[in-house]
Amino acid sequence: MSNAAVRVETEEHQGRTIATITLDRPEKRNALAVDVMRDLLTALREVGRSDADGVILAAAGPVFSAGHNFGDMAGASLSEARDLFELCTEMMTAVQQIPQPVVAKVHALATAAGCQLVATCDLAVAGESASFAIPGGKGGLF
Repeated sequence: MSNAAVRVETEEHQGRTIATITLDRPEKRNALAVDVMRDLLTALREVGRSDADGVILAAAGPVFSAGHNFGDMAGASLSEARDLFELCTEMMTAVQQIPQPVVAKVHALATAAGCQLVATCDLAVAGESASFAIPGGKGGLF
């Protein structure tokens, strides 16, 4: 599976099949927009049904993930906002539901829901260039 927002590639490593799911919308700081979350959910489910032995969750560009796309929330009705957060919950839950271990490969900033995505993985490997933030904590969101 591959589209403008998410790429999935598989490779053999020492007799094991590893799937790498890459957030690939660097110009938008890999924000978790509705279409990105849907694509990531689809990718996780497809890899979960595959014979892959493990999953690496990575991101392209200067930011791992800036979290939710506020453009999706601006002007949203209560029902639309709930749908967005239900999709996010479904995506985060899928990380835990697939049978393969999921390792976040964090090379840069992961903030808000992007940080939550990392925390949902079974393991996170962070480069020295990685940083994490949950700015919603100041407003009582977390």
